[in-house]
Amino acid sequence: QVQLVESGGGLVQPGGSLRLSCLDSGRTFRSYAMGWFRQAPGKEREFVAAINWSGANTYYADSVKGRFTISRDFAKSMVYLQMNRLKAEDTAVYYCAAGGRAGPPPNTYDYWGQGTQVTVSS
Repeated sequence: QVQLVESGGGLVQPGGSLRLSCLDSGRTFRSYAMGWFRQAPGKEREFVAAINWSGANTYYADSVKGRFTISRDFAKSMVYLQMNRLKAEDTAVYYCAAGGRAGPPPNTYDYWGQGTQVTVSS
């Protein structure tokens, strides 16, 4: 069983940076692909970034490519989302997820965190 707990959300000005963290309190972190999704008010949940089970491959939505970086630390059972040059349109609740395949489809992820709010505003 995978249990995900997110942290690091908050308020940041446009152009600023923020790092989100997701802790797997379970014991199978090493075998899962990890992803980040976000959902803005009134909108559907959308894919942001993913990293495969080994950490060798990463994937990004076009909207965040070049600005966001996903990484994982196996020793700490953590996955991170470093967000740079933030825009107002990045405002959303961000969710981390664990599944069998890294990529955009949300149905490939079996476990989800509770979400953390990111607000980009001046």
